[in-house]
Amino acid sequence: MSQARPARPTETAGEDYTDRLQRLGGARWKQMLDVQAPYRWNLRRLKLGKTLDVGSGLGRNLANLEDGVGVDHNPTSVAHSRAAGLEAYTIEEFKESPHARPGAFDSLLAAHLLEHMPAEEAREVISSYLPYVRSGGQAVFITPQERGYASDASHVRFVDFAEAAKTCEALGLTVTKQYSFPFPRALGKLFTYNEFVTVTRVP
Repeated sequence: MSQARPARPTETAGEDYTDRLQRLGGARWKQMLDVQAPYRWNLRRLKLGKTLDVGSGLGRNLANLEDGVGVDHNPTSVAHSRAAGLEAYTIEEFKESPHARPGAFDSLLAAHLLEHMPAEEAREVISSYLPYVRSGGQAVFITPQERGYASDASHVRFVDFAEAAKTCEALGLTVTKQYSFPFPRALGKLFTYNEFVTVTRVP
């Protein structure tokens, strides 16, 4: 998800990217094992309250939030989320929605977003949404570890704990917690779905 930016060899704004996400998420083994169960638990234990999910994609995390609104630059992905009964908007639609009010949200979630753009662009995108989060609220960033990063050609920047902290510092956010999920950090090179989680406080 981003605002105006130059095209890249593997783009995330098109219908083909949405189709790819649907294929990956719809794998039979994932449905049978309910692989999203631990990730649902992880989001809920963060107690995010009303959450703005920036770069919400197909709504995987949006569906697991107790009270969430999604925004994404890919209109096909937004349509998919709406078809699933979720509240999601394109960037332009969100700006015109009743949710686009200062302090309207308790938290901002950016899951698997930062790695899709250069650092400066990522800061610009996140900073444009932070005013919608109340003072003292949270901003949570989730990024893939080594195996997950290598699995998607649209990734352009590896965002580990240090890189995430640097981004948060530039945004004026205070890091309150960083951890590896669902497995210890050592498994990041082996397990595709191991993630860096950075939790911050909004000033």
